[in-house]
Amino acid sequence: MSLNVSLPPELENRVRQHVESGLYSSASEVIREALRLFEAYQGVQAASLAALKTDIAQGVSDIEAGRVRGVSMAEIKERGRAVLAARKSV
Repeated sequence: MSLNVSLPPELENRVRQHVESGLYSSASEVIREALRLFEAYQGVQAASLAALKTDIAQGVSDIEAGRVRGVSMAEIKERGRAVLAARKSV
């Protein structure tokens, strides 16, 4: 399959630089590698989104089941300070 792609001058120069560096033998090779990396990135993004959706669903489920309680910022700060004080005394 043959495909023509138009790139803005800045990207075209970057592709040329990669070929001139000797790491790639052609512009096509640079673009193929870029596409592989982009697809890997998309896979990571999709996995992160799926994990986030799972966490949100678990949180909603916990709320609906009554497994949550109100949070006191003062209590959280107090606990944190106690942990820090305990670490300093060791």
